[in-house]
Amino acid sequence: MALSAEPAAAPTKGEAKALREFKMLDFNGDGKLSRREVQLFPRLAEAFDDADTDADGGVSYEEVRAFAARYRAERAQKRAAQAQAPATPPAAGAPASRP
Repeated sequence: MALSAEPAAAPTKGEAKALREFKMLDFNGDGKLSRREVQLFPRLAEAFDDADTDADGGVSYEEVRAFAARYRAERAQKRAAQAQAPATPPAAGAPASRP
């Protein structure tokens, strides 16, 4: 197996922060987040099953990265759809706005 001659790209500030936070939550240092380790964080606890793609009962850093990428893509898609939606006309009987 040949090693790549190119060095790995340095993590972005966001990736470095995410890795630090992951390690901080990984109380037992096993490289995975358990339900117990994320129970104090409702958003993480609610998303646990979606993030645990291999259904092994733990969320690895790679699973967190993949989940975050899906979340960002979904959020960007929603923003784009909202930006393309036509403006809602004022309700009947509502006063017209003045400049």
